[in-house]
Amino acid sequence: MESAEHDVLGLREQLFHERVRECLICTLLFASLYILGHVVITCFKKHADFATVDDDEDAAVNRIALWMCTFTLAVSLGAVLLLPFSIVSNEVLLLFPQNYYIQWLNGSLIHGLWNLVFLFSNLSLVFLMPFAYFFTEAEGFAGSRKGIMARVYETFVVLLLLSLLVLGMVWVASAIVGNDAASWESLYDLWECYLPYLYSCISLFGVVLLLLCTPVGLSRMFTVTGKLLVKPRLLDNLDEQLKCTRLEEAAISHKISASKTWCWLNLNMELLREQFLAIQSQRIALELRRRASPWQRNLGYPLAMLCLLALTGISVLVVCVHVLELLLDDAAMPRGIQDTPLGQVSFSIFGSFGAALQVVLIFYLMVSSVVGFYSSPMFAKLLPKRQDTPMTKIIGNCVSLLVLSSALPIFSRMLGITRFDLLGDFGQFNWLGNFYIVFLYNMLFATLTALCLVKKFTWAVQAELIRAFGLHKLPLPVTRTHQPSKLC
Repeated sequence: MESAEHDVLGLREQLFHERVRECLICTLLFASLYILGHVVITCFKKHADFATVDDDEDAAVNRIALWMCTFTLAVSLGAVLLLPFSIVSNEVLLLFPQNYYIQWLNGSLIHGLWNLVFLFSNLSLVFLMPFAYFFTEAEGFAGSRKGIMARVYETFVVLLLLSLLVLGMVWVASAIVGNDAASWESLYDLWECYLPYLYSCISLFGVVLLLLCTPVGLSRMFTVTGKLLVKPRLLDNLDEQLKCTRLEEAAISHKISASKTWCWLNLNMELLREQFLAIQSQRIALELRRRASPWQRNLGYPLAMLCLLALTGISVLVVCVHVLELLLDDAAMPRGIQDTPLGQVSFSIFGSFGAALQVVLIFYLMVSSVVGFYSSPMFAKLLPKRQDTPMTKIIGNCVSLLVLSSALPIFSRMLGITRFDLLGDFGQFNWLGNFYIVFLYNMLFATLTALCLVKKFTWAVQAELIRAFGLHKLPLPVTRTHQPSKLC
């Protein structure tokens, strides 16, 4: 009897130590992501919004909103790393099943991370980000004493009214979708019905947004990489281009200095400054290309383009294969919740190499979706500027990145990038098990990606040929239209 009680106490103590260890690991991971998010936001925030010389109250409000944005960005980074971390952990447990130093890496920790990301995503989308926005815009009720607490009261009132409006809309939508008695009874459960259904709608919106932005981003990645790397010279004469650019820069600089000296000159100073900055950036880019080593010019750029082309082709090929699997095998459908324990079987037919490729493709699709998001005309205004991004725009960027990143695991599983099914509440969305939604989603992604790539390469090849043969220097034909003469 005493030995049984001793075994029970030992088991409880072991479970307690495991829970403490998991909490410490989760805390360290989140602290690291929070510090990284703070560094990123600090690079883009406008320092004038946090100056305490003119208005201490506004600076304190912006500081509180900044903490909430940093928390949200840390959750976004955690959502991006969630699926790759799970895939890598499964492969590590497969390779070293009895290693003492990786005993902390188990299924309980992975499940806990998925549940925490789901909880913090709900908290950020439902409360923190709306509160941060209304808090920065609040001024206090009329007649009340000015201060931070007056803004807090107004923010809570506006947030309460917004919550009632959203809950009412979710209640109506739930009543329309489900008319049975069980659905009506579940409508009165706030935690079990409203919040999961609301987050399901947000995730569906994020998946649709990824569908629209990722194909555009896959085609734009070649342009972005081309701007960051040094291109080969081919038929370019860099010395001649650099000489012409320096002459244009000197001419515009002379105009700006002359307009400052002679006030009677009627010149558009703002337009001149924009032209001067554009010519200056072009001159710096040409000087970098001229100083680049032959290895950097002739090897780095082609290798980067080949890597992008290979990753894009593999992504489209994986989606096409997944479309065929959906037609032939029911196991290709997302099962909703992962039922295979970690460390038992690899989730790729190519083993560790396939798992590593899955991780690379997930990160590549996420980067492409962000590039496509900021390249679209609808969201291009949200693009942050270094040291010159106001607080409201930072809030908008954090919300957008959280919506995209929280939908990334669902996006990767629907496209068949990985066979690792979703854990926790991420796999409990009803529309994930609909064959027509998943099949149509894969077909649309493959079609849109193919169209964007064909258009991109067609125009790119045409532009490079025109530039290589010097046809861009030819004068454009002038279209003459008959204009009736005006009588005086």
